[in-house]
This record gives sequence, C-alpha cells and structure tokens, in this order.
Amino acid sequence: MEFSQSVVLVTGSGQGIGRAIAQGFALKGAKVFTVSRTAANGQETVDLIREAGGEACFHQADLQTREAVEQSVKAAIGKYGKLDVLVHNAGVFPFVGIEELQDDDLELTLSVNLKAAFWFAQAAMPSLRESEHGRLLFTSSVTGPRVSMPGLAHYAASKAGLNGFIRSAALEFAKYAVTVNGVEPGLIHTPAMDNLGDEANSERMRANIPLKRLGEPREIAAAMIYLASKDAGFVTGQTIVVDGGALLPENPEALLW
Repeated sequence: MEFSQSVVLVTGSGQGIGRAIAQGFALKGAKVFTVSRTAANGQETVDLIREAGGEACFHQADLQTREAVEQSVKAAIGKYGKLDVLVHNAGVFPFVGIEELQDDDLELTLSVNLKAAFWFAQAAMPSLRESEHGRLLFTSSVTGPRVSMPGLAHYAASKAGLNGFIRSAALEFAKYAVTVNGVEPGLIHTPAMDNLGDEANSERMRANIPLKRLGEPREIAAAMIYLASKDAGFVTGQTIVVDGGALLPENPEALLW
C-alpha cells in the first residue's frame, strides 16, 4: 500500500480523523491536498506532514456550497496536475432535538455531510476516471445507518443518505473503474468527542464497547488507506464499520460474558 504516484484530497483535515487520514496517506508517499474550514488547523496538519518528510498543501474552504467544493477540486488539480483519491471526511453534527431543530442547522448538516458528496463526485470524476485507480471515499458513521442517538436525527439522516449514495455511485462509476466506498466510525477519540459530554460520560461509553476503549483516528485512517489501495480494487459500494465491536452485543448483559 504505497501511494508515491498518487494525489489525495482530504476534507475536514484540520483535526481528528481527517488529520490522521491526511497524515496516513502522506506517510505512504502521497501528495496530500488538505481542505479545512479553519486555516490555523489546516495549516498545522500540513506542517506536521512536512515535518515528517511528506508532501502536502492546504486549501481553506467551507463546504456548504457547490462553489466551494468545485473550487477545492480545481485548486487540487491546479496544484498537482491530477487527482487519484478523494476522501470527503468533513462533517458537522450540531446537537439539537427534532422539535427544536432550525432550518439553518438542518441545511448545514445536509449540505456538508450529504450534498457535498454529490458535488465532489461531479467535480472530481473527470480527473478520477483518468487515474489508474481512481477512488472516491467517504467518512460515514454508525449513527444513522445502524444506530440512533437523541439530538442527532439530522446527522443520522445525512449519514444514512450518504451510505445510499455510496452504493448508487459505485454502480454508476464502475464503468470508469472508479471505486466508491466508505468507513463507518463508532466512538473515536477526537476533539469532537467533547460534544458528547464530560469524562464520566466517556467512561460510560467505553464500558459499553467490547474492546473497552475509544477508537483512535489512525485506525479510521488505516481503513481508508486500505480502500484507496490497489489491494481493494475489487471492493466497491461498501462501508467498513470500525467501532471496537460496539454494535455486536444484543444487550448490555452480553458484555459481562
């Protein structure tokens, strides 16, 4: 799994899972084009990659609009001349119940998490179809496709929709030999976890995971790197669950076995 001839675009790469994905591809030799809403975070990711001997550059963008998505793809191709792998990892999840949900939060969530998948596919496909192994990858979630959480109905809907997009896009783009896949993280130790409560709440969550820990961003990155590799050339329309076994127990009593 080496990517010395590949150009990889990673969104939401300013921290957490996105940063780990960008760093992981850079360590494998890829030229990484990072996209982040926050300039300081995005530049820090690039600096970390360069300090480790990798090649990366940063583009600031808020991916709520088609224009921002198209400009990001155009900038990546303008910088490196091509695009082989696109990883749309950026996501938002404002906590709010259905009854209180305002249109602004709903539109933000659907735009960044779901609509951007369509926009990126449309903008990147002319370049991806020219690649020897074009890859279109997405960070989905277990929340929505498999489980639910109060206060995140809009997020769950966006990720369930994203999985539907992955399957349909895989069929449409197979004629170009471009594969489309995703990763469904469970509870991962990232700055975004602060939105889920204090340390006591984190401890309760760990207790309900069979492996008794939260996942690490690098473990999501490893799944993405596999899906982008030539070894995964016959895998398309799929998502990999990386959750420490959290979805396995029929009920909490099973964890006492």
